[in-house]
Amino acid sequence: MRKTINRLGVRTATAVAALALAANAAWALEPFKVQDIRVEGLQRVEPGTIFASLPMRVGDEYNDEKGAAAIRALFALGLFKDVRLEASGNVLVVVVEERPTVADVDFAGTKEFDKDTLKKAMRDVGLTEGRPFDKALADRAEQELKRQYINRSLYGAEVVTTVTPIERNRVNVTFTVTEGEPAKIKEIRILGNQAFSESTLKGLFDQDTGGWLSWYTKSNRYSRAKLNADLETLRSYYLTRGYLEFRIDSTQVAISPDKQDISITVNVTEGPSYVVSGVKLEGNYLDREDEFKSLVTIRPGEPYNADRVAETTKAFTDHFGNFGFAFARVESVPEVDREHNRVALVLRAEPSRRAYVRRINVSGNNRTRDEVVRREFRQFEASWYDGDKIKLSRDRVDRLGYFTEVNVETQEVPGSPDQVDLVVNVQEKPTGSLQLGAGFSSAEKISLSFGIKQENVFGSGNYLGVDVNTSKYRRTLVFSTTDPYFTQDGVSRTLDLYYRTAKPYEDQGGNYELVTAGASVRFGVPFSETDTVFFGGGAEQTRIKAGTNIPASYLSYAEKFGSTSVSVPLTIGWSRDDRDSALAPNSGRYQRLNSEWSVAGDARYVRANYQYQQYVPLNKQFTIAFNGEIGLGKGMNGRPFPVFKNFYSGGLGSVRGFDQGTLGPRDVTGASLGGPKKITLNAELIAPFPGAGNDRTLRWFTFVDAGNVYGEDEKWELSEMRASAGIGLSWISPLGPLRIAYAQPVRKFAGDRIQKLQFQIGTSF
Repeated sequence: MRKTINRLGVRTATAVAALALAANAAWALEPFKVQDIRVEGLQRVEPGTIFASLPMRVGDEYNDEKGAAAIRALFALGLFKDVRLEASGNVLVVVVEERPTVADVDFAGTKEFDKDTLKKAMRDVGLTEGRPFDKALADRAEQELKRQYINRSLYGAEVVTTVTPIERNRVNVTFTVTEGEPAKIKEIRILGNQAFSESTLKGLFDQDTGGWLSWYTKSNRYSRAKLNADLETLRSYYLTRGYLEFRIDSTQVAISPDKQDISITVNVTEGPSYVVSGVKLEGNYLDREDEFKSLVTIRPGEPYNADRVAETTKAFTDHFGNFGFAFARVESVPEVDREHNRVALVLRAEPSRRAYVRRINVSGNNRTRDEVVRREFRQFEASWYDGDKIKLSRDRVDRLGYFTEVNVETQEVPGSPDQVDLVVNVQEKPTGSLQLGAGFSSAEKISLSFGIKQENVFGSGNYLGVDVNTSKYRRTLVFSTTDPYFTQDGVSRTLDLYYRTAKPYEDQGGNYELVTAGASVRFGVPFSETDTVFFGGGAEQTRIKAGTNIPASYLSYAEKFGSTSVSVPLTIGWSRDDRDSALAPNSGRYQRLNSEWSVAGDARYVRANYQYQQYVPLNKQFTIAFNGEIGLGKGMNGRPFPVFKNFYSGGLGSVRGFDQGTLGPRDVTGASLGGPKKITLNAELIAPFPGAGNDRTLRWFTFVDAGNVYGEDEKWELSEMRASAGIGLSWISPLGPLRIAYAQPVRKFAGDRIQKLQFQIGTSF
């Protein structure tokens, strides 16, 4: 005969301890010696899991206290919906009812989120295939899903959880979502402002009431995080214009009853505007007060500017770090004269103690080798702490392009106050890519591209790439590999193999072709942190394949020197790049000089090209960009400059508004020949696209272009230069940088081929 000793169900799980006591009272039995333990009701759980959790073994004395402990231990596993203990003579019988397991988690009606992303989120909270089903866990997952929709401004989203039992004690869990329409910002009010207009202040916000581009920018969708960022921007705006006591009193966010419209009200107190009356230095400045004074950007007589105060204190801290004081403290103490609206700033410094770096540790590099990071460091172990070298080291690691984040933390060494450890925390990103794509341009028509690139092969820091382009007029096959540390001193080596063909553009007529094949090796020697000199050499063969409408100069060159020309060019170049971004720069300068000298073979020549770019930010939104490029080529050993090495100009990338590559000398047939002399000048005013906020990936620009190509016997005549002006759009699309320009030639000559609207992917300037 069986007697139920103790029982607890999932329905009473919220009061386990109390019910355990009640069960003990209800089923109190005389203790007995357990001769055997039997488990009933198992389907998937192993019996060993039960036995390992029981606080008793065969041969032990059973009592009510051990029975209650056994029940609690089995429920704690989270595997059972019901557990009870029964006695059959001296045999302890453990009867369990397993929780159903999750067979599948699915989502219906979700458009805002990808299903795979949602399944991963559910997996992170424990609701996934093969795990025991827990109603409380499902409820928590449902609430998390609603929270995610609220973060996307979908306040009216409804989530219904359906649990469907299936065979073998399993369940399917389905979240059915009715997303509804996103709530949009209907109104933004700023109250209490007097010095600046409400429209000026609202223009600082990334969030707005929407425009015709809101479908792309989503700037009219409310986000608490974005609002906090906008409020910080507002606070910074006042603090940099003398309003030392500015404060944001309150922020109210109201949502309409239908959860579709949001109103934001910001209440501010401006306070008076203060002017800096003076700056004083107090504390220990290592007897280098003059050096520190030169770092002060706060000027007496100017309005108080919080940015300059922060900039000065940071410069002081960094300068202390250059002398090994890693824990220097610098604080700015304002002495406010409210009667005259003036403020005196006192900069107090305490350098603390000098330290040296004991060890540099690298963290987060699961694939990239430690040496790839360490070789970029200019701060060495067992050397005095140097703030400039640490910053430079961090920037060099970041410029590798292998990591999405690079941070350097300074940690004190316990028991050694004069030592610190540096921890380089990196977050890796995929550095390999397989690209299959198509492009279309007004000049090149349809082109297909294929590429395999790996910038960090096997975590070694080496580059390996294969590029194929099937443009109708310019086809390319390139194999390239780069070892950035061919030598321990940081000299890089690049090997290139290439095959290129070039045909005349369709409107020029003809089917002749230039075929170039070659190989080269190039070394890059870093002469400073921003300057690199390149030199190398190669071998190249160019074949002129005759066809209809071939220019006379091509025929003449082929008749005199043969249709196939071999050259052995030596190359030398230099580059300097300190732009803040390569794709969408706002500030900085870029320069490059490339030259080649063919010292052997059939074609003898020298060729050089120099480019200069400058980006000048006018304010947060507007940037002026300048670009200048000049090219020069000359034949050697009494030979003319090879026609297949000519420069071309016209179209995107040079002088917009003119047909691609059509400026300069022409053949008697009207075909463009290019020339050994080239000059290009560009100026652009760049701004965020209306309605796109401060999104740098979508911008518009106005421009003025000028330039031309000259023949070998022609002089550099500025009067012969073509010029144009226009407006354009740039977008960093998933396929690459896209630029569209509409240009009106303002200086043109008879016979020039005009093309006012031009676009292309992958062109800059």
